[in-house]
Amino acid sequence: VMLVHQYDITMDVTVLNRSMETLQQVGLELATMGDLKLVERPSPVTLASGEEAVLRCCIKVSSTETGVIFGNIVYGDGEVVVLNDIHLDIMDYIEPATVSDTGFRSRWQEFEWENKVAINTSITDIDTYLDRIIESTHMKCLNPRSTEGGDCGYLAANLYTKSVFGEEALVNISVEKTNDKLVGYVRIRSKTQGIALSLGDKITISQK
Repeated sequence: VMLVHQYDITMDVTVLNRSMETLQQVGLELATMGDLKLVERPSPVTLASGEEAVLRCCIKVSSTETGVIFGNIVYGDGEVVVLNDIHLDIMDYIEPATVSDTGFRSRWQEFEWENKVAINTSITDIDTYLDRIIESTHMKCLNPRSTEGGDCGYLAANLYTKSVFGEEALVNISVEKTNDKLVGYVRIRSKTQGIALSLGDKITISQK
């Protein structure tokens, strides 16, 4: 079980001894990649046959850069059970936010990382596509909906989000409907590469 609360992640790993023997020094070993720091390690336990225990550890998160948690269960004389990797979801750390038109334009010029995603979707309605992107990225649309695409077959919209760590991300959507197919680009800009790439991955997956 993994609980995410802004800057902190608590992991509870339930270990069950299904063997007929007592297992000594059963422990959880973790390593992290990205802006993650292991701040609390569980103490090893002894498990009798059929007995279970919960091993808890705490991890501190400091940015929305891509993070991965690797782990092993170790016991006895160096026996190891490799656990599946855990990839953190950027959506746990970003939320819709507002910025003025002037602020958006100045940040667009300032932010150095850009990720450009080609629109490739089975969605044929422009407003439906915009709603899908807003929902999947936790971003706020800065344009009044009454001035957007509608029946004109074209839409240009700006989206904005801010992470719990103060990181900002800007999105510009430029989409046109041609022969019942949506074409165009979604451009993402941010100060850090990680959030730009992660949002790009989210958009690529959600627009299908």
